[in-house]
Amino acid sequence: MRFITFTKQAKSALGVLRSNQSVIDLSLLSELVRTRDSGAGLGSVTSRELDELTALAGGSPFSSMLDYLRVWELDSARLNKLMELVVSELDERSAAVLALSGLRLLAPLPNPASLRDGYAFRQHVETMRRNRGAEMIAEFDHFPVFYFGNHRTIFGPGPFPVQKLHLDRLDYELELAIVIGKSGINIPANRADEHIFGMTIMNDMSARGLQTEEMKLSLGPAKGKDFGTVLGPVLVTMAELASVSHATPVGRHFDLKMQASVNGKLLSEGNANKMTWSFAQIVERASYGVRLNPGDVIGSGTVGTGCLAELNSSKVTDNLWLQPGDRVVLTVDQLGQLETEITVGNESYAAA
Repeated sequence: MRFITFTKQAKSALGVLRSNQSVIDLSLLSELVRTRDSGAGLGSVTSRELDELTALAGGSPFSSMLDYLRVWELDSARLNKLMELVVSELDERSAAVLALSGLRLLAPLPNPASLRDGYAFRQHVETMRRNRGAEMIAEFDHFPVFYFGNHRTIFGPGPFPVQKLHLDRLDYELELAIVIGKSGINIPANRADEHIFGMTIMNDMSARGLQTEEMKLSLGPAKGKDFGTVLGPVLVTMAELASVSHATPVGRHFDLKMQASVNGKLLSEGNANKMTWSFAQIVERASYGVRLNPGDVIGSGTVGTGCLAELNSSKVTDNLWLQPGDRVVLTVDQLGQLETEITVGNESYAAA
């Protein structure tokens, strides 16, 4: 299944995207149960099945992705079965079915419980270090590393506002991200895939000028990163990605072509199958002594060639950085296209 979050009457709503590009508004499923109207377009979905689905949700509609994940953690098999039936059988005439073209998308998970970002692609790490005159660091092969991002500055497709200082070498980063669906602590890699709900595209926006200054203090990314991370356009369940993955003793590996373009020009190309560390191994590391929870987001790190810093230092591009009005499109097989337009935000003081 493919989940989206969209705006509805100035609020966010959760939907499931069908293959015909229509969307089931999950907030309206309980309304269909209440009305029991045969003209509401239930198709072959029975009121009993909708009753069961509503009961799983505690009698209220699924108002957010976090709501859905909490239920999924409790009974994923039952919820998956009911949802697959609704997605495949609910009549197009139903009041709960909307046209995707008329919706404004947000990040599929606009309010993650936390945000971590990994460093799993060897090509990116080697190239960036070589271009700085540094040898490859041996610790890369010892354990998967990650840093914490700002889970309160999540953006979806569309405008991405930045401040003046962010425009000092503003960069995109082409990544994947997983969403945790089941909590756990000290999760071994050979069990970690059971805890992953789905995957989306991640654009780890980076202000390289700020980042370069900060990294001299050896505390990792801060203001060079925390102004925004872009996720979307859809959150695809792991079951949906089974045909493009294969199992290993340390978790599933994925064959997903990844591309990035700026203003229509293709700049970055890679594949998820080049990840040195699997998502399962990153989950194992992240959960060591720490409980992961539904709604936690974990990024893969940048794919090889997947940012302007790497391309510029390799002389593929010539001091190219993002400017206001630029349109960045990240494309990943099975996950769609994540479009971002750089805009200038308001720098005025704002109180809570």
